[in-house]
Amino acid sequence: MSEAKAEHNAPDAPSASASAAATTVPTVPALAEHGAVGSISETELLPDEPGTGAENDSLKGESIASSSTSVHTSVRQYREENGRTYHSYKEGKYIMPNDERENERLDVQHNMFILAFDGRLGTSPPNDPKSKVGRVLDVGTGTGVWAMDFGEDHPEAEVIGIDLSPIQPNFTHSNVKFEVDDIEEEWNYSQPFDYIHSRMMTLSIKSWKEYIKKCYDNLNPGGYLELNEIDLQPRSDDGTLQEDCSLLKFARLWGEAAAMFGRPFLSDLSVLREVMTEVGFEGVSAQKFKWPSNPWARDKKHKELGHWNLDNSVANLEGFMMAPFTRAHHWTEEEVIVFAMQLVDLRKKALCCLT
Repeated sequence: MSEAKAEHNAPDAPSASASAAATTVPTVPALAEHGAVGSISETELLPDEPGTGAENDSLKGESIASSSTSVHTSVRQYREENGRTYHSYKEGKYIMPNDERENERLDVQHNMFILAFDGRLGTSPPNDPKSKVGRVLDVGTGTGVWAMDFGEDHPEAEVIGIDLSPIQPNFTHSNVKFEVDDIEEEWNYSQPFDYIHSRMMTLSIKSWKEYIKKCYDNLNPGGYLELNEIDLQPRSDDGTLQEDCSLLKFARLWGEAAAMFGRPFLSDLSVLREVMTEVGFEGVSAQKFKWPSNPWARDKKHKELGHWNLDNSVANLEGFMMAPFTRAHHWTEEEVIVFAMQLVDLRKKALCCLT
């Protein structure tokens, strides 16, 4: 996974931070400021030593945006398909489900980011405990957990979370609001933001340049954009990931499906930093974070990340694949389920794989 951040330091320029994550080895977020370019750092992870017992570890209010939509009953009448449910507003734009199983996975994924960022909600300055943030936009808020956590940590902030699915809680902190919105429509927010947080949007973006430009245009001078994105391609530091690994087949088919839907995965996450600079962000920096595919890593933090990542991925492979593989590759529901069962590689500790 990787992250990039940047800031608006110049009178007319915001900052931004972006990060990208990979399916097996995440990269750190990059931050861009309307200001300094940071470096990308990466450390090699070592597998657990045999005989340590680790191999027996258990797998553990009023709308401010004219483009947003009121949550009518029809928006909650989700599309049912192959045993899963999907958003009905702008149907088909997002290929992941929105049912309870997926919502639980999203909350697990949120905890993975918190662990990767050493207990923080992000790596850009607005996430500092003593920072005073004004208006905050959480794009693709999902279950709303990030927005609610940020609102609790920063009671002075006004936090708006937007998503295609109204799956967020009805009751939350008084400074947090949720709206159904489509980021590909024109943004008509009444006031600019001081911080825009964007995470795991790679399946939702048709044009990253357009999207990042919208973020830039809706930030106050000195504001921050933080992008946390994933590299779909599984990798390994020690060569244990072989060509015939089923994970590579999964990644290839998933990537092909995303391209067919017009929202391809980024094959090179450094593009985010380049685009952020191109649209006017200053001080763009990027970091890479590694997420082990299971608890194979020797150090405590990455071993725990491996536990969470295994739960995040293996238990939800069918959800990852169902819509992309049936809609784009014309597989049957049964074929998807069988292939998901074949993806046993993720459980093998001998496979030191990263996202």
